[in-house]
Amino acid sequence: MSEQPRDEEAVFRTTGGRVRGTAAGDGVTAVLGVPYAAAPFGARRFREPQAAPSWSGVRDCADFGPIAPQSAELPGAPVWRPGDEDVLTVNVWVPDGAGDGGLPVFFWIHGGAYTFGSSAQPDFDGASLARAGLVVVSCNFRVGFEGFGTVPGFPDNRGLLDQAAALVWVRENIEAFGGDPGNVTVAGHSSGGGSVACLMVMERARGLFRRAIAHSVPSAFFTVELAEAVTERIAAEAGVGPTAAGLLSVPPEALVAASDKVTADCRTNPVTPILAFDPVIFQPVVDGEVLPAEPLRALASGTARDVDLLVCHTLEEYRFLHMVGAVRAAVTEAELADVAEALRLPAHLVDGYRALLPDAPVLDRCLALLGDAGFGEYTTRLAEQHARAGGRAYLARFARRRGEAGPWHTADIPFAFGNLDAVGADFLIGGAPDEHDRALSRRMLRSWAGFAATGDPGWPAVTSDTTPVRSWAVPDDGLTADDTCGFREVWRHVRFDPMRPGRPGG
Repeated sequence: MSEQPRDEEAVFRTTGGRVRGTAAGDGVTAVLGVPYAAAPFGARRFREPQAAPSWSGVRDCADFGPIAPQSAELPGAPVWRPGDEDVLTVNVWVPDGAGDGGLPVFFWIHGGAYTFGSSAQPDFDGASLARAGLVVVSCNFRVGFEGFGTVPGFPDNRGLLDQAAALVWVRENIEAFGGDPGNVTVAGHSSGGGSVACLMVMERARGLFRRAIAHSVPSAFFTVELAEAVTERIAAEAGVGPTAAGLLSVPPEALVAASDKVTADCRTNPVTPILAFDPVIFQPVVDGEVLPAEPLRALASGTARDVDLLVCHTLEEYRFLHMVGAVRAAVTEAELADVAEALRLPAHLVDGYRALLPDAPVLDRCLALLGDAGFGEYTTRLAEQHARAGGRAYLARFARRRGEAGPWHTADIPFAFGNLDAVGADFLIGGAPDEHDRALSRRMLRSWAGFAATGDPGWPAVTSDTTPVRSWAVPDDGLTADDTCGFREVWRHVRFDPMRPGRPGG
């Protein structure tokens, strides 16, 4: 450990200068908005993250840093305003006694379709996990076009490069907060979970973490050709050519507006057919450089077998996305066939879900199919392929249900963070938590903390021929073998390929 990292109560030394945190409830200090890289605008726009400038004196870190350019306004979280530029910051939650050093580090990557969100969302507060014995870190990074748009002559996947830079900051600074730089777990949900999968196979992130937690990992990745097609559409909407000079001339707020317009237009005029049903126009780009390969194939080759992996998905991922109007689902058999064609899914999947859910309305079958296509099957395969390649992997599914609030996308996160009372959590979980919910939250939080500390979440690992599944539910959890209802068999020979322009099957 570095010598005397803590100068006084709540003051810590970093490579950039001294920082002062504030109390974050019993037994935890929060140090918020610490720069890990320079503002990615002006001469640094669209470039790899650059070193943050240092400062003199003690920097007060009582507030989250500005969030990346976006139009989203999320409950309890800050919004982006034109002129906010110092968007590359980390936050650290430090438990009392961490000065003795050697605590496991939990590094969180927020979700938001690679387009919106921030580390300041209330359900991502790290205090409860810190009280469980972890040093918790979260980060902001570039999203939307600034982070994932293709710009000629500039690197793709800049948001992933930001995350890797934040992990370098952790390696260089976390000892000052009592954390062990050799025991870092990187974790994320939705596009944050997709980011985790990408980081596992990126050379830029190699050796920066020991374990990975990925909840609801999206199956979507773009080819370079599709990313370029999206850029062309956004540039046209912004009134410039799809060139570096043209795109650099457009201020961030105008690129956000153009991206939002292209997203809306995809409902009727998609860049590629799948975007008519699920218009997420930014995804990691399999460029062969920053992201060398689609993560599932890379993990199957054993490229990250030295990283322990814990994955989880919810049983009804797409019901929430349908409820908030984020996706267009089918209500007739003809529409369901169109959805399957747009997603390049074989017809036998539609037949299989009809046979497995014979009494379900078409909408329910469609949402089940979309949930498995978009998150569930891909997440499960990550664990299985990682285990078969010699890695250690664990699988869980979130099954907790209350009334009409089912086990849908994002509902598991307030439970695992221990933030059931956070602003907006009642909407995700279907009302105020009861004691069964609080008990489930304690169990899930302990599994995260145990995995981050030792690599063991508390149930058997996936093997080359068995897939034990922890089912998170109330009042009691369960441990089962996979494929108890036949859905996995329906998916057995279906491939997941990066998305490309063109018609279905192209």
